[in-house]
Amino acid sequence: MSLRMTENSSDIDLDLVYAIAKAADDKQAENVIAFDVSQQLAICGAFVLLSASNTRLVKALVDAIEDQAREAGHGSPLRVEGLNACEWVALDYGDVIVHVFLDETRRYYELERLWSDAPRIDLSHVLMPVA
Repeated sequence: MSLRMTENSSDIDLDLVYAIAKAADDKQAENVIAFDVSQQLAICGAFVLLSASNTRLVKALVDAIEDQAREAGHGSPLRVEGLNACEWVALDYGDVIVHVFLDETRRYYELERLWSDAPRIDLSHVLMPVA
């Protein structure tokens, strides 16, 4: 497990962040990004945001992320919210919270703007380059 210590002693499980990003990328998620929110929030260390063009793909992404996290030894999420509508599904892994959005829902809530002061976690080594 790859943990990174931050100033407030919050650990971010980067292996989990990378496994989530890889699973999302493998299923053609759009705009996969991760933020280190450990300095702004006490409840978690990282947010991973990604989106999909339709609700079926949102569900497929959630399933792929859950499978990859289990296979990587991180277990199941503590909670899953929003799975019925598949417009914004939140997967809570404790230290890492994953937000799987339908494209238009992501544009509406603009979480990237809300967390723009938080440092981004580099995912370039796990995401396929965009051609």
